[in-house]
Amino acid sequence: MGNSVLMSFLEHLAQLRKQLIIIAVVFAACMALGLFAAPYIFDAIKSAPPASRMEWNTFSPFDGVRIYMIIAMVFALTLTVPVALALIWSFVKNGLYPHERAATIRYIPYSVICFVAGVCFGYFVVLPMSFSFVNKISENLNLTETYGVAEYFAFMLNIVLPIAAAFELPIIVMFLTRIGLLTPDRLKRSRRYAYLILVVVSNLMTPPDIVSDFLLLIPLIALFEISVWLSGTVYRKRMSAAPGAA
Repeated sequence: MGNSVLMSFLEHLAQLRKQLIIIAVVFAACMALGLFAAPYIFDAIKSAPPASRMEWNTFSPFDGVRIYMIIAMVFALTLTVPVALALIWSFVKNGLYPHERAATIRYIPYSVICFVAGVCFGYFVVLPMSFSFVNKISENLNLTETYGVAEYFAFMLNIVLPIAAAFELPIIVMFLTRIGLLTPDRLKRSRRYAYLILVVVSNLMTPPDIVSDFLLLIPLIALFEISVWLSGTVYRKRMSAAPGAA
């Protein structure tokens, strides 16, 4: 009995090791492709507002290399993550209950769509709004604006990535409701606390002015309310499909 458990454990480790090697190889290949594509991606970012309205500078000899590698790495991760998720899914699916397996495979495509929508909203809406605000502050203080490429990328990523993550909220809520860890009543009871958290998040993710805060807070509240509604829909379907349901 003990030997069979040990052999099963070792077999799982060997399978996991094989999949990790495949992921590493895919990432290395995508990284090589990213190094080739990085200059073109960089030019596309520079040609889009608000970056197109300013002159970028480097304040360190390594700034250019750092940005080049960041772009290539993000490019490689973007291509590698779907492959990694597919391999991880093939590894863990046998340990899930049927309803957990069905929920996971159903919501993965929607999570990708929501993440892309969040990236677009953060990049095309919130980023120009935030940059315009800090630009006006500099003008009011009669400051000479000299932007570094590394600082701009940090500014951009600190805005876009948290917003993209926030757009995953409806999918996470639907998934947790589908597998029985969350209910719409529990979400409704926690609404006042959720709103407080969203206010704090909107303040942390935007410049310190009330206009920017509300421009981000409104979609965050809308996402929460959509999540509550979707949770109710998923919960009713789960209850109607349960054994013994009328």
